Amino acid sequence: MRRGQRPSAEQVVLMLRQIEVQTAQGKSVAVACKEADVSEQSYYRWRKEYGGLQIDQARRMKDLERENTRLRRLVADLSLVGQVLKDVAFGKLIAPERRRQTVDGIREKYGLSERHACRIVGQHRGTQRYVSIVPADEDELTRAIIALASEYGRYGYRRVTALLQAAGWPVGKDRVQRIWRREGLKVPSRHKPRSRLWLNDGSCVRLRPLHRNHVWSFDFVKAQTHDGRSLRVLTLIDEHSRTCLALKVARRINSLGVIEALADAMCLHGIPEHIRCDNGPEMIAKALRKWVAKTGPQIQYIAPGSPWENGYCESFNGKLKDECLRQEIFYSLKEAQAVIGLWQNTYNRVRPHSSLGYRPPAPLTIPDLAFRLPMALAMQ
Repeated sequence: MRRGQRPSAEQVVLMLRQIEVQTAQGKSVAVACKEADVSEQSYYRWRKEYGGLQIDQARRMKDLERENTRLRRLVADLSLVGQVLKDVAFGKLIAPERRRQTVDGIREKYGLSERHACRIVGQHRGTQRYVSIVPADEDELTRAIIALASEYGRYGYRRVTALLQAAGWPVGKDRVQRIWRREGLKVPSRHKPRSRLWLNDGSCVRLRPLHRNHVWSFDFVKAQTHDGRSLRVLTLIDEHSRTCLALKVARRINSLGVIEALADAMCLHGIPEHIRCDNGPEMIAKALRKWVAKTGPQIQYIAPGSPWENGYCESFNGKLKDECLRQEIFYSLKEAQAVIGLWQNTYNRVRPHSSLGYRPPAPLTIPDLAFRLPMALAMQ
């Protein structure tokens, strides 16, 4: 064995056997160690560690020692990872920028290398070293997004993206979402999808709108003024185009008020084939049924206690409550009529509708007029 080379477990056991044989023949330990080219200190140390072991047992012991060392190192690494993530990383590390900040914090606090810190966080080193390129119009776009979010407080980033694109901004929803989250703007939560109304034979219960003026639907929404007095809002929509045809606001609305609203809408938009509504007292009144029968449309009453069968109108009512009624305080009936009428115009001409490819139901002929205010705010 060459000097300076560390012997293996098998070589150590063979040397011990050789020295034991020589000492059994009468030689001293010093002479036997000298002939084996081993110091006496090494002999006694090896005899204490490997004494009485066979070659395969010594090999197995060395393997177990190496495995024990590897496991100790692994446990130490896992403990370090747990401690690092507990001290530096808070919450889920999903966004690359958040991971990048966490890696920098780990390196600064624990003095680890970039490779080790990236391995702990699960960040690719190329992503860690990536330098983002900020477009020249980033600040101007951010101001435009904040202005739209302030004006339309219940719009998400998708509708804001549609408004920006209609105003001439060449942006996509991913970039708007990044700025939206960076500025801490509210992202509306997703609603749980509801199952469709299907019968056992595969046919659908609901009458599907096929074209404009095919199916209209109307319903009532309750509100109140600041003094606690009640308000009733009659909502009338075209289910195919999603256009709001009428928003009649009054203290009380009976069957005659419904007939008046339907008549005004028919004079402006034409006569529909079907009118969908629930079974309220104003809807089932004899005067309303006779007038509708003479006019031409057919009334489609939904099943009692099944508002989901009038889903288009119920969805519109939810938007009306969320974006207008819950955001405003009405001090008089006139004020309520003016504010709700203004919201109706915004809904039809400005508000992007998700089911229409994020286009308003009835956009203006000149788009610049619809978005002159957002653009003016964005250019400030």
